[in-house]
Amino acid sequence: MKKTVFLGALTAAGLVGGAAAAATLDDVKARGTLNCGVTTGLVGFAAPDANGVWEGFDVAVCRAVAAAVLGDPTSVEFVPTTGKTRFTALASGEVDMLARNTTWTFSRDTDLKFDFVGVNYYDGQGFMVPKSLGVTSAKELDGATVCIQTGTTTELNLADYFRKNNMNYEPVPIETNAEGQQQYLAGACDTYTTDASGLAATRAAFENPTEHVILPEIISKEPLGPLVRHGDNEWEDIVRWTLNALITAEELGVTSANVAELAAGKTDSPETNRLLGTEGNLGEMIGLDADWAVRALSAVGNYGEVFEKNIGEKTPIGLARGLNAQWADGGILYSPPFR
Repeated sequence: MKKTVFLGALTAAGLVGGAAAAATLDDVKARGTLNCGVTTGLVGFAAPDANGVWEGFDVAVCRAVAAAVLGDPTSVEFVPTTGKTRFTALASGEVDMLARNTTWTFSRDTDLKFDFVGVNYYDGQGFMVPKSLGVTSAKELDGATVCIQTGTTTELNLADYFRKNNMNYEPVPIETNAEGQQQYLAGACDTYTTDASGLAATRAAFENPTEHVILPEIISKEPLGPLVRHGDNEWEDIVRWTLNALITAEELGVTSANVAELAAGKTDSPETNRLLGTEGNLGEMIGLDADWAVRALSAVGNYGEVFEKNIGEKTPIGLARGLNAQWADGGILYSPPFR
């Protein structure tokens, strides 16, 4: 009898949870603000500027969603989260979405009950060392002390890599990138390991970045992307297709500079017309109006604009497009069709 009661209670709880999860769009509209989980600070990806305004590659995704849903890219409450707190913040409803260099993995997708809406940066884990250490390869790090963020895939990849190569290391646990940077510069560890993009962003903030080397080995696949809770397909669709709108816009030549003009009348590209809402009813299919993508693109620009502004080769971060180039340009960046 107790088993029956327990199962009934569990089912009821699941129904309540499902009902709550399905209300994200309504909650965001009623609140008038999108609560977006970001890092505690990673220059180029998500960090407040001198005036406290959040900027960065991941921040742009949050602002694009806010523009699509609320009509205002500034209607975002940025919630800083660590590697340990990010998933609790999302699961509990403290944030509506996460956009903070989080790797899409099997267990996070299934066991933690999250849905990754796509990949906004294809990355891999690397190592940074002081040039004075004289190390040129990760294979030379046997016995090294390693600054490593806890509660991350980075921690697991590190253990796998050293085990596979019959090497030993001593972990120096850290909670945030800022702490990792501080410990590394203080000499508490021989090397700092995280996603290669994160290493580039961290090094760019150093007083003497040229004194530090990012080693050539990439030891993992790190598909980074925004994620939402399981159980709310409408909200998932909105976040997924907002990201896809940024990617597709670059492929189609739609930019923040020309989007208003292109949206004012039909172009000779049917997919551009569907993206911009001048043809078809794609906005209606995800519970938004016809101009949702126009607002997103007007606010932050297309994927290429977001990349070049925040982390591209002309910024202090200095990242080349690499795998994150459009599929037609030798990369693997690819959006499903807008049709």
